[in-house]
Amino acid sequence: MPKGLKRAQGVAGLLRAEGIAAQYLDGGFLGWAGAGLPLVDPACLPAPDAQGRTRWVTRNRPKIDRIACPWLIRRFIDPRAVFLFVGASEVQAVADLTGAVPFDIEGVRVSHRGDGCSFDAMIEDFGLAVPALDTLARIIRGADTARPDLAPEAAGLLAVSLGLSRMHTDDLAQLDAAMVVYDALYRWARDAQDEVHTWTGKR
Repeated sequence: MPKGLKRAQGVAGLLRAEGIAAQYLDGGFLGWAGAGLPLVDPACLPAPDAQGRTRWVTRNRPKIDRIACPWLIRRFIDPRAVFLFVGASEVQAVADLTGAVPFDIEGVRVSHRGDGCSFDAMIEDFGLAVPALDTLARIIRGADTARPDLAPEAAGLLAVSLGLSRMHTDDLAQLDAAMVVYDALYRWARDAQDEVHTWTGKR
């Protein structure tokens, strides 16, 4: 049995017993690293708060990039990350006050670079370049920068994002609702791109 597997299964079992959705990674950390999958350097992470969570702040009323970036953080960097959505003019002041990392505003590290968007910048900074995320990044970039020609799915993501923005007046509620959209797009990018769907009903 691979090193740490008993412990991982035991912890996952205890978490499930408490009603927390948990799974263990087949092969554990060594299996992940051995497969050449991305590993985030802890030195690149912002300092956690007293509860061990990273904090991030951006402009309120998010549409695409400011939803996609929190999805990336929660799924690949810090599942307990805290996000603050504030007025555009207050982002830097709130960052200074709370220690949160500002993103997707002008003049900060994690923002648009060249033709890329903030999602691209996060993938680069955290070393998360894998085929599925690269595909997802192209869709997000197309939707976020008015370039639907970059990916056929970009126009659909823009439509869904604008719809969610109008359905939710609370930015955190919008983020919660949108997580499944990005989960689904990532899963499609990972292993469903070759699947086609046609109607085969009889006349």
